[in-house]
Amino acid sequence: MFIEEQDLIHKILSGETEAYTEIVRSYQGKVLGLCTSLLNNASEAEDAAQEIFVKAYQALGSFHGDSKFSTWLYRIAANHCKDLLRKRSRQKTESLDALIERSGDEVQNLWEPSFDPRNSAGAAELVKKLLDSLSPDEMLILTLREVQGLSYQEISETLKCSLDAVKSRLRRARETLQEKSRHFLQAGTSK
Repeated sequence: MFIEEQDLIHKILSGETEAYTEIVRSYQGKVLGLCTSLLNNASEAEDAAQEIFVKAYQALGSFHGDSKFSTWLYRIAANHCKDLLRKRSRQKTESLDALIERSGDEVQNLWEPSFDPRNSAGAAELVKKLLDSLSPDEMLILTLREVQGLSYQEISETLKCSLDAVKSRLRRARETLQEKSRHFLQAGTSK
């Protein structure tokens, strides 16, 4: 842990709550980026990031410096976003199959070499729905690795699991995404 961070944490624990502003300022971009990647909703991500910083402040006394502060904060963020994703998955939403059915030609066009999904709201919605169909754990580990760019070691520390478990979970998440993509492609081309 950086000496400056250690001093800030000591100040916060001693009652100087203004020092927490420095911590928030240092990590708000990374935490918001993780939340946005996982939740795919800017408003929800902003709310989640605020809730994460409140949780981290309340739990700061339990931070012992065994890991980097950023790893500890990412663990709080990851767990909070996983909880939100679980709650979201329990709510009734349109299934991927129903969205494919409703979207018609959008799915077929999606696989054309000249197709640009940024120019198609329907295709963007389909891709988002495909990613949202992953479990919270699958989405989390893929986001930490592919979007946030964390190393296997950093993911291992964040999720409190072995390197082998990280590699295995990543492999399974990629296989699940690949299988869902195949189903998605077959459903779209069978129209």
